[in-house]
Amino acid sequence: MLTVTRTQARQFILLKQGLLGEHRFAGKDGAYAYVRQAGCIQYDPVDVCGRNAELTLQSRVKGFRKAMLDDLLYRDRLLFDYPDKEISIIPTEDWPYFSGYRQRSIQHGKTFEGIPELERAAVDYIRRNGPVSSDTLPIEGRIFWHSSMHWSGNWHEDSQASRSVLEQLYTEGVLLIHHKSGSRKFYDLAENHLSRELLERPNPCPDEDSFIDWRIRRRIGAVGMLWNRRSDAWLGLGMTTQQREAAFSRLEKSGRITAVKVDDMRTPLYILNCDMPLLDTVRDGQTDVKPRTEFLAPLDPMLWDRKLVEALWGFRYSWEIYTPASKRRYGYYTMPVLYGDKLIGRIEPRADRKAGVLTVSNIWFEPDVRPTKKLSQKIESAVRRLARFNGCRYLQDVTPQDDQNIQNE
Repeated sequence: MLTVTRTQARQFILLKQGLLGEHRFAGKDGAYAYVRQAGCIQYDPVDVCGRNAELTLQSRVKGFRKAMLDDLLYRDRLLFDYPDKEISIIPTEDWPYFSGYRQRSIQHGKTFEGIPELERAAVDYIRRNGPVSSDTLPIEGRIFWHSSMHWSGNWHEDSQASRSVLEQLYTEGVLLIHHKSGSRKFYDLAENHLSRELLERPNPCPDEDSFIDWRIRRRIGAVGMLWNRRSDAWLGLGMTTQQREAAFSRLEKSGRITAVKVDDMRTPLYILNCDMPLLDTVRDGQTDVKPRTEFLAPLDPMLWDRKLVEALWGFRYSWEIYTPASKRRYGYYTMPVLYGDKLIGRIEPRADRKAGVLTVSNIWFEPDVRPTKKLSQKIESAVRRLARFNGCRYLQDVTPQDDQNIQNE
């Protein structure tokens, strides 16, 4: 089995992600290229200093602006919103792969009395009046039911009827998200924005096994390296342990993935065979590993498997946004700080766009990190980039956290 060091594994993942060395991705085309490489990036509506998908792209794509993602989604229609790894942003070219989901959603909707009639009324209204939200669709009442997005465990009990009908049509592929206003979604007919050829294109995966194989390869490619074990990186796939293990076996035998042993780690990691040339250059020491300083989004693809992050980087990260304040170890919205090929700490930024101020509440360095003047300058430069990204002109600085009780835990 091919063997690499932890340093080589880290560098490979970071180079694949576009987080080490010179920027591989730039501008709107670069943002699109990265989403295509990852397969999907997670959407989350929380906006403390940028939404998760925006922050994921900001850390990788030189010159990225938030309007670029909106353009790709709602003007160019090269990307679309759909459940994948939870709610995600996906290349539109992948639409045919999810036809099985859409068919299951159609069958699911038929099990609820009155839903087909409400769907016809909603489609007719949208056809005549254009995009709607749940607040502007004139369907009254409430529905007690289980959402068709059953694979994501999303329950809606006693739900607003207009919202339920729009969501059902959305998961069926009849509607797509036309645009968002804040966190409010406006829906329109998919046929108004996607070509008939794309909408009618058959699923490239002839059966469930090939679909699972495709999705596992996609998730491995999104992270760079993954292991064949239970992991949050598989969220949304809805597969059993037996299905996952069978898929890994098929993919390895067919030469589409390769096992890699990392130092003394017991469990091998797997990479896509098409990424072997990159791994070879890392092993030969021929890659650009010029250090950059980046802040990673809480749901960044590189962080999807936090146990793997801990195994490779020795860095334990949890997103404490839903943790009660009294039980938080760090802060409400902390982002890992990447410097070169190391995760050196956490930062807690917050943008007040009305006041034009980005505040850094705290910086926590890892116990083995010495905050030198050079490092402080690198972090300050990254903070200023984040401030500009959020339309903030001013920066309110704080002294990095030096609480010994935290650093020594």
